[in-house]
Amino acid sequence: MGMTITEKILAGHAGRERVAPGELVNCRLDLVLGNDITAPLAIQEFRKLGLSMVFDPGRVVLVMDHFTPNKDIKSAEQRLMIRQFAREFGIVNYFDVGAMGIEHCLLPEQGLVVPGDCMIGADSHTCTYGALGAFATGVGSTDLAAGMAMGECWFKVPESMKFVFHGELRPWVGGKDLILYTIGRIGVEGARYRAMEFTGEAIGALSVEGRLTMCNMAVEAGAKNGIVAPDDKTLAFEADRARRPYQVYASDPDAPYVEVHEYEAGQIEPQVAFPHLPENSRPVSEAAGIAVDQVVIGSCTNGRLEDLRTAAGILKGRRASSKLRLIVIPGTQEIYLQAMREGLLEVFVEAGAAVSTPTCGPCLGGHMGILAHGERALATTNRNFVGRMGHPESEVYLAGPAVAAASAITGYITHPEEVVRQ
Repeated sequence: MGMTITEKILAGHAGRERVAPGELVNCRLDLVLGNDITAPLAIQEFRKLGLSMVFDPGRVVLVMDHFTPNKDIKSAEQRLMIRQFAREFGIVNYFDVGAMGIEHCLLPEQGLVVPGDCMIGADSHTCTYGALGAFATGVGSTDLAAGMAMGECWFKVPESMKFVFHGELRPWVGGKDLILYTIGRIGVEGARYRAMEFTGEAIGALSVEGRLTMCNMAVEAGAKNGIVAPDDKTLAFEADRARRPYQVYASDPDAPYVEVHEYEAGQIEPQVAFPHLPENSRPVSEAAGIAVDQVVIGSCTNGRLEDLRTAAGILKGRRASSKLRLIVIPGTQEIYLQAMREGLLEVFVEAGAAVSTPTCGPCLGGHMGILAHGERALATTNRNFVGRMGHPESEVYLAGPAVAAASAITGYITHPEEVVRQ
């Protein structure tokens, strides 16, 4: 019997010919990632061990993105701790203000994660990198400390689920809509500790950016990892980015899956996830007319250049409603710079948006977009739990950049087609 792509990557990094779901394996790590919230705890544990070096200064990545630029004294002190650690241990890939970006936008852009990698990050959305054909998963800060020290981590090999998207996508439908639709069908625990493997003609037609969005939200279904087998688009994406050689894996034709779900992509409308769970997804037609106080376009889910182009295409020549606040956050400095070169930032500012330096900020209710009591936001972020973006009696709706941009213009949740045809 064959193996899935996830099983092959774990087997290769465990030094074994094959692995099976449920087995415990110790794997060599290609990369370990920490951010400004999770790294301080890992550093404290690392120092308790009395270690004098990390396993490889070039394989540890520290990104200051959640409360950056510093929002208060506590966040400034956290960053100082990380900055001193990075200098002391010669961390090559340390990204601070002016160089940083939202971590899960930054690492693919910088070519730090490549196909076939096995990596961990002390952030739940580390599963993003599965879009490049890597095994990537989130861990706690103590596991990050061990990973920084040893370059290894243990895993229980997950069962795999296959999600096949047949046919062609409708206009305005992208990766965000496909993953919201999927989570809406299987629920937030529907893939608990499983690998979600995405395939089919519609996935092949998606850009790498769209696949990154899908794998980013695999964790919202409880998954251990999300993954897409590399194809020509993946290799083209890596051609001028990859910083080291890599190995391409693919699932065997007879690989076993615990479940297989097949969908007709042409039947999927743009999606909106209602409060307070990503599984509460519905077609945008069922959300039409819901007024919002704030629209956020950005995050590690939809802060890439493709997302900004989509939003700007709808906002160009139009103004955001005076009844709401529109916040646009490019995912990295490079995305910010390219958006400026293409005139996208000008479109946003002329539409009445506030354009931010890269930051996770409002996504986690950190800063730069906190909601007050009773307020409602529509965001291209990945979570809409109670109190996620501010007051526990506020509400967050999730959608892709097209729906977000159209809704910013009208002041209520709107199908993009209603705006562009006017």
